[in-house]
Amino acid sequence: MWSEDDFQYAIANTEVILAPQGKIATFGHTSFRFYLISELMDRVNEVRVRDGRIHAERPQILTAEHYSRLLLEGFGEKAERYVEQLREQAQKFAVLRYGFQFRKTDVMEKTVRDSLASVIEQTKAQVERSEEPLSAIIQGVDDAWEVCLLKFTIDLIEKSAGGNVGDLRRRGLM
Repeated sequence: MWSEDDFQYAIANTEVILAPQGKIATFGHTSFRFYLISELMDRVNEVRVRDGRIHAERPQILTAEHYSRLLLEGFGEKAERYVEQLREQAQKFAVLRYGFQFRKTDVMEKTVRDSLASVIEQTKAQVERSEEPLSAIIQGVDDAWEVCLLKFTIDLIEKSAGGNVGDLRRRGLM
């Protein structure tokens, strides 16, 4: 069983190395590609790279009560525990009166025998060559990688919120 310290450790050790160039679309579906890179704790110079997609559906204006029922499809028990923490602190997210249903799909993982810094640099070069503006590189904790991915997602919501609320207001929807 995970302790509160385990969750806080995962959250505190989530770092966005390369953020997506775009925001969550206000009036449509958005798909972000992620590379979550983590060191294997029991092996020297072995790094796991998870490559997948996060799908954010069109934002909807919701009450704080509905926000607290954030739906997660395809996420595990550890991620659900993180969402429980968010529910307990819903007042802090009062400005986000709209919600998303997030799905993670197409997750593949590989283990690389190299230093963490080297794998990060190689992945960064790969993303820059691919010219995918909605890609992100995240460094996180291996056994709590879904918590790290959710932390990234919540941060992305916070960064998109101002523009999304402005778009909704301009259309007279708020």
